[in-house]
Amino acid sequence: MKKLSPLAYVPRRAPLQRASLGPVSLYLGAYLVACFLSSDPLLLVAATAGAALAGLCCGAGRAVAFSLKLGLFLLVTMVAVNAIVTGRGATVLARLGEWPILGRVDVTAEAIAAGAVIGLRALGTMVVIGVWSACVDPDRVLRAAHGVARRSALTATLVSRLVPLAASDQARLGEAARLRGPGAAPVGRAAMANRLLAGSLDRAVDVAATLELRGYGLDAPRARFARTASRYDRRFLLVGALLTAAAILGLATGAGALTAYPRIEYSPDGLSLALAGLFAAAGLTARQRGGRPRGSR
Repeated sequence: MKKLSPLAYVPRRAPLQRASLGPVSLYLGAYLVACFLSSDPLLLVAATAGAALAGLCCGAGRAVAFSLKLGLFLLVTMVAVNAIVTGRGATVLARLGEWPILGRVDVTAEAIAAGAVIGLRALGTMVVIGVWSACVDPDRVLRAAHGVARRSALTATLVSRLVPLAASDQARLGEAARLRGPGAAPVGRAAMANRLLAGSLDRAVDVAATLELRGYGLDAPRARFARTASRYDRRFLLVGALLTAAAILGLATGAGALTAYPRIEYSPDGLSLALAGLFAAAGLTARQRGGRPRGSR
């Protein structure tokens, strides 16, 4: 049986999968706004935890784990790069001397703190995107955007389907390379990339021919899709609106924002603590009564 990518959509009888696209977009979009724009480390951690909790409640454990792993790698990378490249800050932790191109390199606590905030943003954003990819049917996205931009919607849907296929191809080819035995020549990254690119191009040609045969290039009349409401829509609308308002309030007031330069200034107040608690607890909105959904991973 072919193993799916961790980010591939799998139908489940869970709230995020069964709710309408609008309420789910508002709910996860509030998390994305907080993770992408906030400078409060406490809120960033809470929003990441809330989005991960929502994914776990809907059976997207593999997507959450994969997103956390990739996000943590980005976090460590951004902290290291910012600490080396940015010499600003009054608290010098290490003097690494003269480096080629970079010149004098001084590692400061302020540069590490600034890189950590950027990395936390990337971590939270990756988790939200991972939950969206694993829990939102791309065909529903295509139907929602069909009447507005048919070609763009089709392109976005194909990308959301083909990227997980490319990841599955890489895992399958890597496993096949390992099964050849210790006496076989190792498969380098260049050879693997070349094989993945060739396979992707072949698949793209097949998809294009199939779309042409089905008449996607013709100016056909626009189809109308019936919209059916879900019993989970109200909860995601209410919580999504509350989270969006809270995110806007936090950004407008600058609650808990961390200032890295010239010295680290961070003093979370009552509002920032309340916002962090709200975003963390709101992850339970995706919880289904009666335990985990069937087919959860």
